Amino acid sequence: MPCPPVPDTPRRRESRVRDDARAPALPEFRLETHLGRWEFSARHHMTASDAETLSVRELLALGGDAALDALLDQRLGYTEPYGAPALRARIAATYEHCSMEDVLCFAGAEEGVYCFYRTLLRPQDHAIVVTPNYQSAETLPQSLCAVSGVALDPDEHWTLHLDAVAAAIRPNTRALYVNFPHNPTGKVLEHDRFAGLVDLCRKHGIWLFSDEVYRLIEHDPSKRLPQAVDVYERGVSLNVMSKAYGLPGLRVGWIACRDRALLEQMVRYKHYLSICNSGPSEQLALVALEHRDAVLGRTRAIAREGYARVAEFLAEYPALFDSYAPDGGVVMFPRYRGAEGVEAFCQRMVEDAGVVLLPASVYASTLTATPTDRFRIGYGRRNVDAGLEAMRDLIRRGG
Repeated sequence: MPCPPVPDTPRRRESRVRDDARAPALPEFRLETHLGRWEFSARHHMTASDAETLSVRELLALGGDAALDALLDQRLGYTEPYGAPALRARIAATYEHCSMEDVLCFAGAEEGVYCFYRTLLRPQDHAIVVTPNYQSAETLPQSLCAVSGVALDPDEHWTLHLDAVAAAIRPNTRALYVNFPHNPTGKVLEHDRFAGLVDLCRKHGIWLFSDEVYRLIEHDPSKRLPQAVDVYERGVSLNVMSKAYGLPGLRVGWIACRDRALLEQMVRYKHYLSICNSGPSEQLALVALEHRDAVLGRTRAIAREGYARVAEFLAEYPALFDSYAPDGGVVMFPRYRGAEGVEAFCQRMVEDAGVVLLPASVYASTLTATPTDRFRIGYGRRNVDAGLEAMRDLIRRGG
């Protein structure tokens, strides 16, 4: 016997209004969907955004018996929501003007991005985001308020034009998101332009949200930018163990910010997410930071060699690829000139050669026009030769 219809009461109508007023659902995360399909099944992961990782054994060897004992003695209980004090103190030491009270740890960088935007932005606000970008940098603020994009210029070595940023600023602009060294282009903004961004933000009272996860692996150290939190009172610096340190399995990231009230609001969002980090992960992150010169030196050496191999490969096929020299990070975004287009090229590579690349569609933005003929290739792993040879073989076969 069918159930009778539920009466349309004022309370039900009020509930529908509340449902209709909810923030829009987040769209599919194209990059993560693509990698989720291919990253662990294809033979050659040639678009990795993280550096060659260390095993637990290799990492503990840097710290010796004391590091092993500390890990084995780690209690498997809850940890402090802000992060272990020893870890936060070690992170703070990587900045010029921060103490441990200015550091909030997260379960990876993505949780930090989410908490920052949810804490800061309201429907009446406006944010500016640089494109192309890691998708959540724009889709998260778009779910909260109005957002404008400012595109890096591929015709001028992916620079950011300050006049375009200034033109995008509104009276209600609250945040500007930037990422240098940049994913996917490897761009490091020129020092004078970065200083100009800080000046613009200070003039208009805008929070500068600076994604610095690839910092410290610039090809030319003289291009290294200061960390936003060190040069601006409303600078918010995002970092993580995943990229330059090559330790994504730890899932330890952090935000450094000198506004402790803002950090306190962010940790309240964290209470609804991870609550706290993994104690063993924080202990291993501490070992890596205590030996950061060795870890980063290893990353830089692998990235230098990997980039040389990738650049050599791209130069072999000038009719197919337009290349350039990235400034830092472990990924770049060359142009594909083949007649079938970059989407078909990347599809052939993964299906016929077992080589995972990221096509331009993964970086398409709803805020600005973005290149449609590029693909992301990585060079921060030790096994790039095998992947490049698989790509050569398919190109030779005309596949």
